[in-house]
Amino acid sequence: MALLTELRAKQATLVAEARERLDQIGAATDAARAAELEIQHDAAMAEYDKLEARIEREEKVAGLEKRAEELRGRQRPIPRDSEARGQDDGQTIEYRHVFAKMVCGVAPDELSAEERAVLAAGRAEFRTQTAGTTTAGGFTVPTELANEIVRSMLAWGPMYDPGVATEMVTASGNPIKLPTVNDTTVPAGDHTEGTPLTDDGGSDVTFGQKSLDAYAYDTEFIRWSWELDMDSVFNMEALLGSLLGERLGRIANLRLTTGSGTSAPNGIVTASSLGVTAAAVGAITFDEIIDLEHSVDPAYRQSPKAAYMLNDTTLKAVRKLKNGSGDYVWQMGDVQKGVPGSLNGRKYWINQAMASPATGNKTMLFGDLSKYFVRKVGAPVIGVMRERFWPDLGIAGLIRFDGELGDQAAVKHLIQA
Repeated sequence: MALLTELRAKQATLVAEARERLDQIGAATDAARAAELEIQHDAAMAEYDKLEARIEREEKVAGLEKRAEELRGRQRPIPRDSEARGQDDGQTIEYRHVFAKMVCGVAPDELSAEERAVLAAGRAEFRTQTAGTTTAGGFTVPTELANEIVRSMLAWGPMYDPGVATEMVTASGNPIKLPTVNDTTVPAGDHTEGTPLTDDGGSDVTFGQKSLDAYAYDTEFIRWSWELDMDSVFNMEALLGSLLGERLGRIANLRLTTGSGTSAPNGIVTASSLGVTAAAVGAITFDEIIDLEHSVDPAYRQSPKAAYMLNDTTLKAVRKLKNGSGDYVWQMGDVQKGVPGSLNGRKYWINQAMASPATGNKTMLFGDLSKYFVRKVGAPVIGVMRERFWPDLGIAGLIRFDGELGDQAAVKHLIQA
């Protein structure tokens, strides 16, 4: 907590410095001085972004470490005096050390009784099957890898993060049908006493349906030698698991943002409807941001998940905008209480899969993001295989998901001229 408080205080100082630089730019400021002040402003805000990323990592890692510790406490038995001890050094036998022996070719009967007990307590085995053929695979996944992949995927969000859209986790990949209905344009009418009610079907409710499927993505195999696994100072499983987690995180965020909807998720940008067309090719005005927000019906704007979404380049331009009173549109929030920054008083999400300002690009979203559904089939899987590549090792990642906007009126986009 002390570290986070210190980092937030540094952010407050940087924002004050950045604002001071821009406040010095006026009608009488010469072009050279104005350019120098803008460079200083951009440098301060770049440092702010680095601190923000570090704060997010510290918070997520702390939470994952707590969850991992709880998981280990549930899965691993409490060793007795004669169990789970090294034969020579008296140290507790860790699961990953025994796992490393297994993937390097050590047969189970060559392990000590204590090592086999530790391995059995923490092992998770996955077997692959194809239509018409049953094939037993050799996937053995250490529990540590699950924590690595979750941390990496959250860092490459935000669309896979359950805090943004509506998350639906299923055990199987069978299609999920989402019924839809939009009755907002059908009015009720005046009634005259004694007049029969109209019954011509003209005001019947029209239902629709959307489907959430399960599209699969993989990282391909990464191979490494058994000598490297034995000699490296790094935990190769955790290191490669983290890298593959980033790969899966990037593809999930990309497809859930700009997926075509044909043999792929219908990305939130693709599925959104037009809210505002900007007047400029490479710039956004404060009036256009207000127009975008009010292009969304008030019923959606009241949602707790109503927010903006844009990439960092667009945010950089928006940070420099002021309203008619000379106040900055972007607000940094309360650094002491950990309140995040806001845009026009609203929460915003940074999504690097979105486009930067350029001709015809959809650069900003606003709306009720809870109307976008992210369907996840189980959890992402990291598998380590030793039989196929023996004596070397191979590791690969798999993920299945889909995304769909349930109500197109709930999320609108701003498109450049």
